[in-house]
Amino acid sequence: MGTRRTAVRFTLEELADVAPGNSVEVRVPPDGAVQAVAGPRHTRGTPPNVVETDPDTWLRLATGALTWTDAVAQGKVHASGARADLADWLPLQAARPRA
Repeated sequence: MGTRRTAVRFTLEELADVAPGNSVEVRVPPDGAVQAVAGPRHTRGTPPNVVETDPDTWLRLATGALTWTDAVAQGKVHASGARADLADWLPLQAARPRA
């Protein structure tokens, strides 16, 4: 379980690096959460843009073993809000150029 938690947290941090911002809260309970994606900053209460999934699904999305479209269609991802679509950033890539 410790290895999975580390992998989830690492990949969430990577998402925040490739999609910097505070408009979407990505939750992978119980292992971690991060705010990412450029847009209006959220500071209080329930964020307007939330993505939530389980750790195994998150890792499959992050590595490309599962597409965003398929995960949403299968009900494995709960996404709410106009900016809560992570298809442009998943899967994460190890050597993505920095702007």
